[in-house]
Amino acid sequence: MGANPLPAESTPTAPAPGEICVIANAKSGTNARDAEAIERALQVFGDAAVLQYWEPGEDITETVRKAVDDGARMVVAAGGDGTVMATAQALLGTDTALAVLPLGTFNYFARGLGLPEDPEEAAQAILRGRRHQISVGLAGNRVFLNNASLGVYPAILKERETIYRRWGRRRLMAHWSVIKTFLRFQRPMKMKITADGETRSVRAPLLFVARSLYQLDRFGLSGTDAIRDDKFAVLIGRATSRGKLFKITWRLITGTMQEGRDYDLISARELVVETARPRNLIAFDGEKSREKSPFTFRMADAPLTIILPGPE
Repeated sequence: MGANPLPAESTPTAPAPGEICVIANAKSGTNARDAEAIERALQVFGDAAVLQYWEPGEDITETVRKAVDDGARMVVAAGGDGTVMATAQALLGTDTALAVLPLGTFNYFARGLGLPEDPEEAAQAILRGRRHQISVGLAGNRVFLNNASLGVYPAILKERETIYRRWGRRRLMAHWSVIKTFLRFQRPMKMKITADGETRSVRAPLLFVARSLYQLDRFGLSGTDAIRDDKFAVLIGRATSRGKLFKITWRLITGTMQEGRDYDLISARELVVETARPRNLIAFDGEKSREKSPFTFRMADAPLTIILPGPE
């Protein structure tokens, strides 16, 4: 999950009417599969839940604040990692808990929590869950729960978006976006990295700032100790050519990546990255934007309260 939970509350009581607010991307309401999943979850929540839609590009904070003002003690982000991240941003440092109803393609945060993908089972797990406080990362002033990155990975996400628009959101298309990006690979980035006050200069195709134990475990990557210590696991790719990039990707798929051969690892609570290019594409939990160097990553001072499913 990428967090150190604090002691849980006592046995949860049934929520009162209006204490659960389900927030979904407005596009989910027009997608038959997502709309059905949300409806099935709402039937499990019963009178305790109300549904609110938000439009990407709008300030979701206002929607969340209104829900809290109306008595919500839990906000359920119904969507993928992008929706979850935006909701977490609005709830950071508050007493209102974040829960997740996974609707996206990858759902790394929800999987890290151990939530089932079936909407009814996920809703039941949320109702049986416990409140926990976790530490989260910030890219600039924006919350991220899984990872933030510079280099080839944001380029893959950009290509994936283009392919999705043409061919639809399928995992096969996501894999094709990786191949197309690698075929266009030119040269690694020049970066000056300052991690907890220590500076080094590197040339690398990728800087990956991880906060997800689930992702690291899934791909057999180092850095889980850093996550458990409320730090970032910073992976710096070693590939300097297209051929080496393909080789490292194959090792990632097969779970044979090795620290020191394929990537270097830094553990830090604060990271400042200066790139040779004045502007770069940065990705955080699947979202992306082109921004000016330097880039700052730090652990948030305030905790995020989440609903963690029980051991069952």
